[in-house]
Amino acid sequence: MTRPLDDLYLEWLYRRIGSVRNRNPARSYWMLVKQLYSREFVWLIANDDNRCADGKDLRELFVTELGFDKVDPNWMDLGCSMLEMLIALAKRAAYESDKSEGDWFWIFMQNMGIRKFNDAYYKNAEKAALLEIDDAIQRVVWRTYSPDGEGGLFPLRHPSEDQRRVELWYQLSAYLLENSLV
Repeated sequence: MTRPLDDLYLEWLYRRIGSVRNRNPARSYWMLVKQLYSREFVWLIANDDNRCADGKDLRELFVTELGFDKVDPNWMDLGCSMLEMLIALAKRAAYESDKSEGDWFWIFMQNMGIRKFNDAYYKNAEKAALLEIDDAIQRVVWRTYSPDGEGGLFPLRHPSEDQRRVELWYQLSAYLLENSLV
């Protein structure tokens, strides 16, 4: 292996939600993806630990797909990144709907308000971009979005309860039903 494991893994994750060949800064999102990968997802609501487990399971899939014989167990045991959690949740959402994993990831980015951060946009406003993306990540992690889910992953028009207190899986389910995506 000539490239560091993290670089290979990040490229493998990116491939799940976009084209690694497209290096047009107006159509690539490497900077956004790297920032999401560098931030840890921590869970506060019961059963959201399952979202962490799903995210970390992507590492097992990566190791298996690329045929690695031995990988540092410390790397495998690292905390779940925000990127891993989002891709794993997008994978589950795709299973529940007729949209792809990549489609769902970009729906999440749109709902969080950070879809605009392609590489060209990011480079033109790097410091502001870093702050805005971090704010969006913190809003999702610490659940400081609106009670209807606005600013989070799953905004609802007619929530039956405060979405800040609902595990992500049930938020996804309500979002699917409200938007007729099942």
